[in-house]
Amino acid sequence: MDWVSGLVLWISTENEYRDLVKILDSLIDEVGNDQNHKLAPVMETIGHLIENYETQEYKMNESSPIDALKYLMKEHGLKQSDLKEIGSQGVVSEILTGKRTLNIEQVKKISHKFHVSPLVFI
Repeated sequence: MDWVSGLVLWISTENEYRDLVKILDSLIDEVGNDQNHKLAPVMETIGHLIENYETQEYKMNESSPIDALKYLMKEHGLKQSDLKEIGSQGVVSEILTGKRTLNIEQVKKISHKFHVSPLVFI
């Protein structure tokens, strides 16, 4: 992958941040939950870079993925039925009550929907 050679050791601009979020999305597609995948360490490193940037730039309070999802739903005026991309209203309800966890595909879809890093939901 050509982008690996240009990988920065820290994120200093919003554009770098957005670029790395796109790269992370691609890596999540390819690596998934396979910790033995050859790109898993790269995915983890990029995830840490993004997390550090978000902590510094956005001063995000630590919260659970469910809390983050509830917050984003409230901020966007959304109901469970508005999150069809992650499943039926029943599935969304189970996620919000902690009976079910978000899978990789759901994380990708809602991070894209809300324009946030997938790490928010992991």
